[in-house]
Amino acid sequence: MNDALAGAVSEVDRIYSAHARDSATDPYHHVIQEFIDRCTALGPTRTLEIGAREVSGIGRRGLIPGASEYVGFDIHAGPGVDVVGDAHELSRHFPPSRFDAIYSCSVFEHLAFPWKVAMEINRVLRVGGLCYVSTHPTWPPHELPWDFWRFPIAGLKLLFSEPLGFRVLACAEGIPSKLHSLSADPPTRGISHYEMSLGVALIAEKVKDYDSERLRWDVPLSTVLDTIYPNRTGGASGSLTPVE
Repeated sequence: MNDALAGAVSEVDRIYSAHARDSATDPYHHVIQEFIDRCTALGPTRTLEIGAREVSGIGRRGLIPGASEYVGFDIHAGPGVDVVGDAHELSRHFPPSRFDAIYSCSVFEHLAFPWKVAMEINRVLRVGGLCYVSTHPTWPPHELPWDFWRFPIAGLKLLFSEPLGFRVLACAEGIPSKLHSLSADPPTRGISHYEMSLGVALIAEKVKDYDSERLRWDVPLSTVLDTIYPNRTGGASGSLTPVE
């Protein structure tokens, strides 16, 4: 970014700062509190966090008050991690209906096959159990090369729809932003007039086991990827399931 453009960006940020909205009123932030309240109402919960490694020093082990058990799951060992493994293969690590609540924050954009992970969540969550997922409809590339997807609200809800064995209880976008085009292409020139969300969050209840005969995804990650998620904490790493 040249100096002139950097100066323009700083000036735009200054102008926008006067219009910044209070996060306390953001519907995106309300969803996680609703999840906590619903889990608390269930009583003592056996909880699983997918993507539990404390990369930035933030831990969520105590997210649900009164939880009877917490298991932190991640592709790499590190602070906050109890079990190392691939989220696409949760059922290799845990038996069916093992958990009452499962949550994942800013992970689904890094999953090569997020629909497969939704299926695996269904396998290890009990009927009546709850899951929470937050991710991004819009966000700059990060944790490359393992940055694969962006989810508008309709797309995230499809991953936790009835055929997958879920019922969506709440879903909201939030963290509003503006996007500015640096291209002269005419269709892009008015894009800054639109508002875009940086966050989307969902709560879903498992209502049944999905039909494993109708819905299958048996493609090992190792057939399409030859890298693994960046390891920034130095712990031991999991591995991609090999082709059998």
